[in-house]
Amino acid sequence: MDWIDIGALEDIPERGARVVKTQAGCVALFRTGPEEVFATADACPHRGGPLSEGIVHGRRVTCPLHSWVFDLESGAALGEDARLATYAVRLVAGRVLLDGRLLAKRSAA
Repeated sequence: MDWIDIGALEDIPERGARVVKTQAGCVALFRTGPEEVFATADACPHRGGPLSEGIVHGRRVTCPLHSWVFDLESGAALGEDARLATYAVRLVAGRVLLDGRLLAKRSAA
């Protein structure tokens, strides 16, 4: 797997998020703990709300538009029949690395 260095862990506030623009679209990075980051699509499947502006709680995020709650690990919406795209992410020496295959997903479609 190819990994893309997208920035320092410290650039993402704990219990907060940042957005990375890729060729495949906007990816939200959620920092749920001192050494834990999840990556998902930034748009809520319900109405396209910017999930990176939602409330991060535990390993979940609540959409700022209509309060849908998503599990960041699986991408599943709690109590709804919807799912977010999730992406592999790693932490190495204080840097956040995103799965490089993400860039190929939409360009191959």
